[in-house]
Amino acid sequence: MKKLLLTIAALTLIVLFNQTYAQNKWSLEFRPGVDYATTDISNADLGIGFGLEGTIAYRFMPHLAAYAGWSYNNFAVDQSFAGPDASFEETGYTFGFQFIHPIGESTLSYLVRVGGTYNHIEIENNDGDIIIDSGHGLGWQAEAGLVIPLSERFSLLPSVRYRSLNRDIKIENVSTSVDLNYLSVGVGLSWSF
Repeated sequence: MKKLLLTIAALTLIVLFNQTYAQNKWSLEFRPGVDYATTDISNADLGIGFGLEGTIAYRFMPHLAAYAGWSYNNFAVDQSFAGPDASFEETGYTFGFQFIHPIGESTLSYLVRVGGTYNHIEIENNDGDIIIDSGHGLGWQAEAGLVIPLSERFSLLPSVRYRSLNRDIKIENVSTSVDLNYLSVGVGLSWSF
């Protein structure tokens, strides 16, 4: 009787382990993107920038996952209070929730992400020296896109994201509140495991 119970328990654990492993609860994503600032910082016309992000996600429900990662976004400007050829960079951490759901009977799914950022704004002069650093603070982001499977474990994730960060910076010893708001269009490459 003991052997039968142990065999049933072992088989149950093996089945549960295989189902858990096969569900690919974890994913890693690398996402480059093009950024378009919707606001300027002081007299600096930020215009078009670029960014990179790496995230890890854990799916704890069939369509819902929590994610966390690190991002870097750069806006180069020709002329600003920081001098000619300055660079405005936003770097820091991202976190939040993502919802992925199949679209009908197709292999495509839609993606919605809502979360926060813990980022800072650095302003560099044309020599690459950091002349202003806002310090880290909380911001937010919202994103929508598609999930296009390439294989069982790899997917492309084209998406549009809106991100907002409000920080105080000192310009010539005057503390100024600045808003960095921008749209980001990118394509992530995701690996599930």
